[in-house]
Amino acid sequence: MPIAHFREAARKEIYEHATHFDDVQTVYVDDRWLLEKFVDGTPDTMASYVRLFNEDVDDMMSVLVPPARYRKEHYAYGKFTVPSPHGLHTDHSAEDPECRGEPICIARIETLGTHYVAGDYKAHDPETQSMLKSLRYWIAVPEGEPENVFDELLKRETLKTIPVNSVMLMVAGNSSGNSQVTQHIAARPPEGGLHSAFFQRQYRLT
Repeated sequence: MPIAHFREAARKEIYEHATHFDDVQTVYVDDRWLLEKFVDGTPDTMASYVRLFNEDVDDMMSVLVPPARYRKEHYAYGKFTVPSPHGLHTDHSAEDPECRGEPICIARIETLGTHYVAGDYKAHDPETQSMLKSLRYWIAVPEGEPENVFDELLKRETLKTIPVNSVMLMVAGNSSGNSQVTQHIAARPPEGGLHSAFFQRQYRLT
């Protein structure tokens, strides 16, 4: 579900900063990050926008999902390629394997939207379930190699695309009887890679 959009000036500045890097810079947000970026040092462009993103998203989440409390966050930027595809996943919390149906907010800036499984993935026919398994583990199945399966599921619209420059609220965590987790996978950049930026902020429920 989209809950916000980036202003044009912000997304242009974020993207411009990302184009200065020919590999992916991944940063984890924690107390050390806050200390290094905002107490002992001067924040770079990306850190400044991430902090604004955090403040705005936390304010919206306090209204949309009042029990939500910050759990963890990371962001990445630079040139994205596909040497090691990240398969279909639900962003469960490794530090809390029992978590169920937690809110997560993600955003892709300017390029490389995220694809997700439309509807209840458990209700798909056996063939489609096999194809989704291919993307989850990035393995060949009777229906084909994962690259071809990926393209076919996009063509069928079993995989839909989250638009860029939007903040999307999804359900993360492991399966839950009270929620439908969002299985998703990053868009595949063209040969040679593509510059982009990605923010992801996850919450726990109290």
